[in-house]
Amino acid sequence: MSTVRLSTTSYVVLGMIAMRGASTSYDLKRAISRSVGYFWNFPHAQLYSEPKRLEEAGLLEMHQEDTGRRRKTYLITEEGEAAMRRWLAEPVMEHFEIRDVAEIKLFFNELAGPENVGRLAREQVEQHERRIAEYEEMQTRYGRIDEVAGRMVTLELGLGLEYAALEFWQKVCARADSGEFSRDRRKE
Repeated sequence: MSTVRLSTTSYVVLGMIAMRGASTSYDLKRAISRSVGYFWNFPHAQLYSEPKRLEEAGLLEMHQEDTGRRRKTYLITEEGEAAMRRWLAEPVMEHFEIRDVAEIKLFFNELAGPENVGRLAREQVEQHERRIAEYEEMQTRYGRIDEVAGRMVTLELGLGLEYAALEFWQKVCARADSGEFSRDRRKE
């Protein structure tokens, strides 16, 4: 087994395969989009390259179909399980991170004009209301299933963050409607 640097994406792949069992890259993409993809975004192309890299490191093993589409299916190895357990046991020292393009746009919005603040805020209110409805539906559908209860805790955090974001954007919307953002602040 070679030494390889593992990223958070590496651990998402290892963890998903450990939980799901044998998986193709497409299986991973679908499973992640319905679970951790709600709170951890990364390019889906990594779900096609990362399993191969982890296989080369001895953390996954790959089986390829002999005929047909010749799909590659990955399984976690004992070394992969051990790496996953070590990572899960490590303390998390990084600061909580929110990467929100809308906040960046809000920060620089005076360059586009005050009318854009209200439009941006209204769009964000709608987006967060949709996500809250989606999360609440998931909570209703899966919230009482004992075997996924541990994973449902992340949904609680997601809902809390969505409610906080909704409240923030509703306040920005009200401030925009009051004309607060129409004053030229570049000279301040």
